[in-house]
Amino acid sequence: MAAENRGERKIISISSKRQVTIPQRYYELLGFGREAECILRDDGIFIRPVKEMQGEFAEQILEKLIEEGYSGTELLSKFREKSKKIRPAVESLIAEADEIAADGFCIPIDRLFSSEDD
Repeated sequence: MAAENRGERKIISISSKRQVTIPQRYYELLGFGREAECILRDDGIFIRPVKEMQGEFAEQILEKLIEEGYSGTELLSKFREKSKKIRPAVESLIAEADEIAADGFCIPIDRLFSSEDD
């Protein structure tokens, strides 16, 4: 989102079923699809689009399965099985990174790229 849009505010209503409607402008600007991620932070909720990971690792998964000797319908079945594991694994890594960041753990950039000899 462009810097000029940060902090933009809009009041939205909540239905009796606890549903909210994302304003169309925000929906389009942020690239929402069929899912949104809802994160509880301090005294608020942060809602962001779930980025589709479909296809990002497809080629690597297929190469590995072919190397393992799969083909035909068995290849398709194994591909679907492996593909379903990508999103949970990435979400776990993101959650772990968020925890580390929340704890204030960081390495100064000069130490990150220096060698022991420096």
